[in-house]
Amino acid sequence: MHPEEHEFLKNYRLEDYPRPSVTADIAVFSLHQEELPGYRREPEKKLCILLIQRGNPPFKDCWALPGGFLQPGETVETCAGRELQEETGAEVRLLRHIGIFSQPERDPRGWIISNAFLSVLNQEKLSQMEIQGADDAACAKWFDIEFTQNVLTLRSGEIVLTARVKEIRNQFDMPEFEILESGGLAFDHAKIIALALRYLRQEAREFRLIFDFLPETFTLTELQKTQEAVTGEPTLPANFRRKISDRVAGTEDFTEGAGHRPARLYRKSE
Repeated sequence: MHPEEHEFLKNYRLEDYPRPSVTADIAVFSLHQEELPGYRREPEKKLCILLIQRGNPPFKDCWALPGGFLQPGETVETCAGRELQEETGAEVRLLRHIGIFSQPERDPRGWIISNAFLSVLNQEKLSQMEIQGADDAACAKWFDIEFTQNVLTLRSGEIVLTARVKEIRNQFDMPEFEILESGGLAFDHAKIIALALRYLRQEAREFRLIFDFLPETFTLTELQKTQEAVTGEPTLPANFRRKISDRVAGTEDFTEGAGHRPARLYRKSE
């Protein structure tokens, strides 16, 4: 190290400068299947998101994304994984950083900057999980999620949260959301969820991330219904199969005991 550098660092006082606290918030999506009447009908897939009910102020009893404060020696990614596991019991392998939320008054506790992440939990893991609230979360639940005409609707049993947002462009021409009504969601999490869902839908339209919702092998119908559930947009089977043809590889296996003609199983192409 150059002597001038050494002398500078020796006299540098980090405490002389204002510093924010840093958090990580995680939007975890999955799909659950809703059985329909009639044994020949394919189950309907519904997109869902994992939320926690806050056990402490601020926003006590409100619903929020899992998350918490960065600890010394952690990366924000490590923080995200730790907080998710502590608050919900969920463990994920995929983490996509989707944005930084740094509005000065976004948190009533003070200057707190959030790093927002997106993750996907596949259906097999979802069926094996028992979600429970822990740490400072009173409980954790999966909510079915819909987002149409700037209205964000989240349902879990009798609990219904409805937030209204507006998509805007900031001064750097980046998309973000303005909250019109928070709908029972804590902090600025309505805009984080809206941005996460916007990102997820864009990825799904390009056949990215949708494979993360599924087991290793799947039928083409399952794959199509997964994309439709995530994007909220129907697709003609012929068009879908043409677009997906070079992204999947057929196996020698077929579905069994499904109540209709066996269908070939596929996997994602390498």
